[in-house]
Amino acid sequence: MAVAGRPIIKGAPTALSVRPRPNFVETPTVRDLTERTLAYLAAGFPIHFRGPAGTGKTTLALHVAAQLERPVMLIAGDEEFATSDLIGGQYGYRYRKVIDQFIHSVLKYEEDSTQRWVDHRLTTACREGFTLVYDEFTRSRPEANNVLLGVLEEQLLVLPTMSREDAYVKVHPDFRAIFTSNPQEYAGVHEVQDALSDRLVTIDLDYYDRETEIAITAARSSLPPEEAARIVDLVRDFRASGEYDQTPTLRACIMIAQVSAMQDLQPSDRDPRFVGICLDLLESKTSFTSEARDRRAKQRKMLLSLIDHHCGNAVKKKEQDWDED
Repeated sequence: MAVAGRPIIKGAPTALSVRPRPNFVETPTVRDLTERTLAYLAAGFPIHFRGPAGTGKTTLALHVAAQLERPVMLIAGDEEFATSDLIGGQYGYRYRKVIDQFIHSVLKYEEDSTQRWVDHRLTTACREGFTLVYDEFTRSRPEANNVLLGVLEEQLLVLPTMSREDAYVKVHPDFRAIFTSNPQEYAGVHEVQDALSDRLVTIDLDYYDRETEIAITAARSSLPPEEAARIVDLVRDFRASGEYDQTPTLRACIMIAQVSAMQDLQPSDRDPRFVGICLDLLESKTSFTSEARDRRAKQRKMLLSLIDHHCGNAVKKKEQDWDED
């Protein structure tokens, strides 16, 4: 996703100008997801992409946001967030001094000060009609996100200001919201309050199908599709084995493919550099402890077998084709 930051209004948080990534892969599966999401957003409903790490939630959220052709306010959820981190607060004072000498023999002097309100990203998005992308929003505490209830339902943002005139912000009709989150069992993830969850259209994302993973890996690494397929099949088989603590995802495919392409390596079990890259990225999915030493040894044996199966037979077959020619 091509992203550029620019201040839209003076003193406001920087908005992102998001454009579709040139090598973004839009298979039928991805296209269907995008079209469904845009339909919900057009109807005024906020979207929530929920799924495990590595399923492309943030990439898809930014891709959808780019289709809306509006500036984007990006927020990353954080345990330390308070409501003020979303909407803003009163920071410092604005001073005013008036000296009146209309009558030269009479001096009138007035001085006062008012607290200065500074908008943060949610408030700016609501005022200006930007697209809000709230990434990993369940990492923020539920009470920090309560302010979203009025925004998503009544289209009204309530601000804790001293001035009655500035206490409410009517949400701009172009405002749209896209949320992403990991499953609840992940560390550092809070449960979504029912009132907020009820206002969201939640789309569960799982790992992509084989064809989509191959297309994405090839596009992100510039490897030929048949070579990207060997890497994807290797990682998918490792994922299916369950012999890990952290699930190997599409990111592992992309990393292996990109490094291999940069070093001009073929996905082959005969190249120790390629085998080393695979082991570096896949063995790390298992905890490194003294108790897990035997398990890691068995895992390495299994990985070498998978590398031989997916990146050995294909190379041998290609050599046979050359001999036949």
